[in-house]
Amino acid sequence: MKSILKYLLAFAFLLLPILTRAASLLIPMDEIQKDHLKSYGIAYWVLKNGETVDWLLNYRGGSFMMKYSKQLEDECNIRGVSYEVLADAKAAQIIEQISDPSVNMEVVKLEKPPRMAVYSPPDKGPLEDAVVLVLHYAEIPFDMIYDEEVLKGDLSKYDWLHLHHEDFTGQYSKFNRGFSEMQGSFNQRDRETQEALAAKLGYKKVSKMKLAVAQKIRDFTGAGGFLFAMCSGADSFDIALAAANTDIVDEMYDGDGYDPQAQSKLDFSQTLAFQNFTVALGSGNRLKFSDIDVGHVGGGRGGFGGGFGGGERRDPTTDFFTLFDFSAKYDVVPSMLTQDHDKVIKGFMGLATAFNESKLKPGVTIMGERKVGNEARYIHGEYGKGQWTFYGGHDPEDYQHGLNDPPTDLKLHPNSPGYRLILNNVLFPAAKKKHQKT
Repeated sequence: MKSILKYLLAFAFLLLPILTRAASLLIPMDEIQKDHLKSYGIAYWVLKNGETVDWLLNYRGGSFMMKYSKQLEDECNIRGVSYEVLADAKAAQIIEQISDPSVNMEVVKLEKPPRMAVYSPPDKGPLEDAVVLVLHYAEIPFDMIYDEEVLKGDLSKYDWLHLHHEDFTGQYSKFNRGFSEMQGSFNQRDRETQEALAAKLGYKKVSKMKLAVAQKIRDFTGAGGFLFAMCSGADSFDIALAAANTDIVDEMYDGDGYDPQAQSKLDFSQTLAFQNFTVALGSGNRLKFSDIDVGHVGGGRGGFGGGFGGGERRDPTTDFFTLFDFSAKYDVVPSMLTQDHDKVIKGFMGLATAFNESKLKPGVTIMGERKVGNEARYIHGEYGKGQWTFYGGHDPEDYQHGLNDPPTDLKLHPNSPGYRLILNNVLFPAAKKKHQKT
């Protein structure tokens, strides 16, 4: 009897590594994560290598779980990403916990790495882009495209497109009326480059070229693409679309005056997010396109958020916005886009800082809001078969970016809640489609 017992114990000992084998790897996204931003890069890397990723909505800050491999574990160690190796039983327990109808959690399967593009001029001058910075930091590959590529149809190659803080109205962000340190340098180069490209492509004005580009991007979204825009890339996009049948550009920008009846000729049926806004006509409205943006302040230094004129004077110590809580099992899309380890996000300024809630179209989902002044900071919606997200401000870790300030070093901000919102949008197109129920 003793010999049989010894045999059984020995056999059980041999089976132990099999019964407790490392079946899954969990990347926790709560406060214990050493590098939240690079964690998204790991998820993308797994997809790129032909495996799937389970995005565990509302479980420990929106964690990722995937099939274990030694190569994956090594990659996490190389990139400095915190992880936990799980046996079959533990992984099953987590899935069971999330599946409980009484808890606000859900599993979303990420299946295919989205093809990424960033719409940005080759010469950005001093205007660094937060999305480009975080994609590089997270090691997520992307292509850079601009007007010529968009107009010849290259958007069909991509699933996801980000708009650099562009001025789609053809007014060069109205920098001619301010930011004197740019005169004769980047601003002049930008204007000359834009005018030469418009002429090359057969457009009499830069504003007409930019309108055609905006319409192509809107068509890309309507056909099923995912559009993400920050700063002036959001509001100027809709303004240009609404002004398709009139002229809102002053003489100093294109050689002829704006249409005095332009406001009455705006067509809000052409826009994605905004309606019933009033455009800022003339060159005297420094850096202000319309009353969509309610983030302007008086005073300040020569940079984004400085010298706008009007509005409240903001205090970075009290400027925060709050992410909304959504039902992960029913409102899957906004739940994905708001996954974070912190629901209160530091505010940050830009050419477009905060969106006027009274100017939003019906059906637009507000995902992040600053109650003071009814400011929507982070919004989402559908257009045709596609979806879009607009995020106010320039850089989530630089409250008031100056034109000569160095780019943000994300090695100093690996756990940035504000930058995480950008990366939620990057992974969003990889999700297996689930219809939003509410």
